[in-house]
Amino acid sequence: MSRTAVVTGASSGIGEATARRLASEGYHVVAGARRRDRLDKLAAEVPGITPVTLDVTSQDSVDALAASVGRCDVLVNNAGGALGLEPVSEGNVDDWQLMYDTNVLGSLRVTQALLPKLIDSGDGVLVMLTSTAGLISYEGGGGYCAAKHAQTSMTETLRLELVGRPVRIVEIAPGMVRTEGFAVTRFRGDAEQAEQVYAGVPDPLTSGDIADAIAWCVTRPAHVNIDRMVIRPRAQAAQHKVHRVSD
Repeated sequence: MSRTAVVTGASSGIGEATARRLASEGYHVVAGARRRDRLDKLAAEVPGITPVTLDVTSQDSVDALAASVGRCDVLVNNAGGALGLEPVSEGNVDDWQLMYDTNVLGSLRVTQALLPKLIDSGDGVLVMLTSTAGLISYEGGGGYCAAKHAQTSMTETLRLELVGRPVRIVEIAPGMVRTEGFAVTRFRGDAEQAEQVYAGVPDPLTSGDIADAIAWCVTRPAHVNIDRMVIRPRAQAAQHKVHRVSD
């Protein structure tokens, strides 16, 4: 029987790369995101991908996704994102609300909806795409770090609560990844400001690098759980230590 993987936030970046990679590994991939036109294009390019319109901030949308999935062997909670770099004292409450609703509550909604199917598969794998921001805070990242810390905590709690059940709980925590749209969204469409994040950094990680790591984790033998994988480019020694070169 074909194995099924559900990937949220699959219309671009890490989510799209993961959908492509898992399809190449033989999974039937249910690719969920809000931008259905991009999902349809992805499905037309890659055999084995089924597009599903999904808004993880909507319970009705998540319920519709779960109802459309007959089985689920792998769930990749990738939908999320960051907004703004203001200090906590100037943080926009609406931005913080959206980051929490997408990264944390979105992952909660999808996990609750599909966990029974992961258990029923007999060897389910739940992948939580967090960030090094969920492990170490930094100036200007208050809202995003808070959301990612919460997501990391939820992942650790799930592993404790599901011990003895046939589900592996994997956390993927990337550092600096140059993905389509992440920094642009953070800076509210300012592409020039977003580009400065990566200025002079030799070879930041790519979406494909993270997809490769996710694929490796989910294809380990059933008794092997990769609790947490922290992935940074060689140029990034820590959150505050990044090697940059001049032109």
